[in-house]
Parts: sequence; structure tokens; C-alpha cells
Amino acid sequence: MSDASPRAGPRRRIIATTPFGPVAIIWAPLHGGPRVIRVLLSWPTAPADALAAEVYPGALAASCPEIEALAGALTALLEGEPVEIPLDVADLEACPTFQRSVLRAEHAIPRGHVSSYKLLAAHLGRPAAARAVGNALATNPFPLIVPCHRAIRSDCRLGGYQGGAAMKRALLAMEGARFDEQGRVCGAALHYAASP
Repeated sequence: MSDASPRAGPRRRIIATTPFGPVAIIWAPLHGGPRVIRVLLSWPTAPADALAAEVYPGALAASCPEIEALAGALTALLEGEPVEIPLDVADLEACPTFQRSVLRAEHAIPRGHVSSYKLLAAHLGRPAAARAVGNALATNPFPLIVPCHRAIRSDCRLGGYQGGAAMKRALLAMEGARFDEQGRVCGAALHYAASP
């Protein structure tokens, strides 16, 4: 996602301190209110505040009550609290149409549930598009807001995650998932599975 969008003025940034390291929220006033442009998660070798400075060098350090509340909600979520974040805080219009549909479907997966890329694709009416769903989630600009950690492979293995496999596993564990000896998810309800 580029910082050069003509749809908004200067980007703003806020850094939330979380148990998983800094989380950067890049935002702008859009559509009558503040909207998130991107959420950056930390990696052990690349903290989100450094990534934000690199990817959005012109972003101003600034906040507002809505963004402060979001930063608090993301921190609470990463502390294991049952937080639901509304999707309307994110600027979905910057995403391609298919990715928007994937992000909306992923956002609808409730806490304590998971789904597979294949089930998401079938839910969207494109049963052969599991790889495209995976790609759409791999480039999700709004991790945590859109809980893409709840998407797993059809064999119940974790699959990828922007914050890394350890963070994905920890988030799922905080939501009640258990794991077998091979690291497969068990004990979590499968969302978008056909009813018996």
C-alpha cells in the first residue's frame, strides 16, 4: 500500500505499546472521520515503529480520541481481552474488490472460531480461489482489526501471518484454540463449514 494516495492529506501515525512489541497505526482523516490506512506489526528483527518510519517517512506523529481508543483496543486484544473492533475504522476503499470481500468475510469470524482459506473461498462463491484468499490475507493492511490470524490451512496447520507463526499461535491460544503435537489447531469451532 503506497503512501502517495491522492485521497487523503498527510498520513498520521501512532505507536501502541503491546505485549508483542510496538504496533504502528497509520491513519488519515477520510470519509468524515479518522480511518486506518495500515496497521504494522512488529517482528523480532523489525519493530513496527521502525517499519512505520521506513514505509511512511512523512507520517506525522498525531492522534485523536477515536485512534487513541483503537490503540487501546489493539493493546487489550494482544493482552488476551475479548475485544471486537468495528471494520468501519479501516479504509477498505484502498483495497481491490476481491480483497475487500475477503477482509469482510474474515472480519466476520468470531473469537474462538477459525476458518480455512478453502472454506473462505467457498463462502465467497469462488471455491477454487483458496490461494487467492491466502494472498489477500497475506497482504491484509489491517491485521488485528481484521483478525486474519483466524484463517488456517485446510489441514489445520497455521499457515502464514504478518506477525509471525509464534504470534499467530499465541493469539489463537488466547482465544481458546488448542494445538496437537504436530502444531495443528484443534478445539476451535470451524467457521463457514457446512452445517451437518
